[in-house]
Amino acid sequence: MKAYQKAGVDLAAADEAVEKLKPLAKRTLRPEVLSGLGGFGGLFELNQSKYKNPVLVSGTDGVGTKLKLAFELDRHDTIGIDLVAMCVNDILVQGAEPLFFLDYLACGKLLPERVEDIVSGISEGCLESGSALLGGETAEMPGMYDSGEYDLAGFAVGAVEREKLIDGKRIEIGDLLLGLPSSGVHSNGFSLVRKILKDHKLNLKDILPGTTETLGEALLTPTIIYVKPILKLLAEIEILGMSHITGGGLPGNVPRMLPEKTPEGFVPVAEIEKSEHYNSWPELPIFSLLQQVSGLPDEELFPVFNMGIGFVICVAETNEGIAREILTKEGQPVFRIGQIVSGNKPEFCWK
Repeated sequence: MKAYQKAGVDLAAADEAVEKLKPLAKRTLRPEVLSGLGGFGGLFELNQSKYKNPVLVSGTDGVGTKLKLAFELDRHDTIGIDLVAMCVNDILVQGAEPLFFLDYLACGKLLPERVEDIVSGISEGCLESGSALLGGETAEMPGMYDSGEYDLAGFAVGAVEREKLIDGKRIEIGDLLLGLPSSGVHSNGFSLVRKILKDHKLNLKDILPGTTETLGEALLTPTIIYVKPILKLLAEIEILGMSHITGGGLPGNVPRMLPEKTPEGFVPVAEIEKSEHYNSWPELPIFSLLQQVSGLPDEELFPVFNMGIGFVICVAETNEGIAREILTKEGQPVFRIGQIVSGNKPEFCWK
């Protein structure tokens, strides 16, 4: 063991980290969980009384170079929320209720307190999404990562009744697009963010104009987890399609919910209008700053950033009122941002 420690791997630190993580995982457990943290595999028994014909939906993701800002600011307690959000929001778009989550943490030097900070965020994200933190892996890899750096990956599994699976096939011309606001940059586009920061010598400790928080705090604001308000909505009305606005922004993600043709045989186009008529969503200070200092036009920013909308749902116009009522009751703001029109191919366009 001493030889392994001299090679850069501390088994005692790994054991200490596991002990710190056990209560963080325990607080997320659901009744279906059959195993505790530390086994070779996590056990989860699907509640057969809840589903007649269940479909399992899985997703995996990371948080990209947002980690670089966490390193620079030495703040690690929220990045885990981002990790969970990126995975559970992705499976949510198909109507799936997240059931359990696993994480992978690789680092150059295992620091138990830092690992605890990171996993505290993962635990919080699991609580927000109703997922059980079923297990994970912490790998100390000297020579692969610098001693102060790490990487994260996550994996989520959810379930949905086959007949309630959301695949966009019932979307029709005239249906509405409702946008749920983001909290900021979320977890995509940070390579461009970091380039803008470097090129224009922006200091992460400076106050973000129009706010009382620093630029660094604004950029590390966690990705919103939309699971609970959307599951409430799914229980009351039919949602025809959903998109998680990640890499590619609105132009790259909204078309992913569209079918090749509507039931009537038309080709659907997601038409977005940012105007008073469509209750235009507010412009977040972080995007105003990035655009102002970089001088980049909308056509450069919208395919990279969410620009203030983190999640989009498609509903029939007759369901707009009840959708607004339910989401508002759940504390989730919502904006009418567009509609489905007829075109030549399934795509996104501005009006």
